[in-house]
Amino acid sequence: MDDYDGPWLVVGLGNPGEQYARNRHNIGFMVADLLAERIGARFKAHKSRAQTAEGRIGGRRVVLAKPMTFMNLSGGPTTALRDFYKVPTGAIVAVHDELDLDYAALRLKLGGGDNGHNGLKSITKSLGPEYHRVRCGIGRPPGRMEVADFVLKDFSSTERKELDWFVDRSADAVEALLTEGLERAQSTYNS
Repeated sequence: MDDYDGPWLVVGLGNPGEQYARNRHNIGFMVADLLAERIGARFKAHKSRAQTAEGRIGGRRVVLAKPMTFMNLSGGPTTALRDFYKVPTGAIVAVHDELDLDYAALRLKLGGGDNGHNGLKSITKSLGPEYHRVRCGIGRPPGRMEVADFVLKDFSSTERKELDWFVDRSADAVEALLTEGLERAQSTYNS
């Protein structure tokens, strides 16, 4: 992707609606919102069933997106945006919550499985697996709590103390991926 000079598509995953805004499942939306704020862009409705904001990160054109479908239907808007902006799959970054990482841990990778994540499952079904992921750790549910209940709950009061820092660091990781490449970003942010 080093010689690619078209726009990158950064898709923050989440669920639309105020009732979901602070849920663990919506960390992708939180990161996309912060990136838009950093580049001075505003989200607008797009015909792809997503909100988009455009700008530059480190000289690289970027389209930030928040699918306005529910998480398990993220593939449709992502595919429509890929086609509209003519972005190769390797220049797509999905930012999402990750149960298998401790809270506030990050991992960046290219390709791989969906690990049971319905948003990734939908995107992979539409695009194939060869897109970048910024995996934002939310940890596992306590006790016998169902995964679906856990991801659709707001961050705990303890987690909220670090949430701004975590979202900020996740946005930094996306910027590093776009400006420095995957390997350098991994060496800095994979915790």
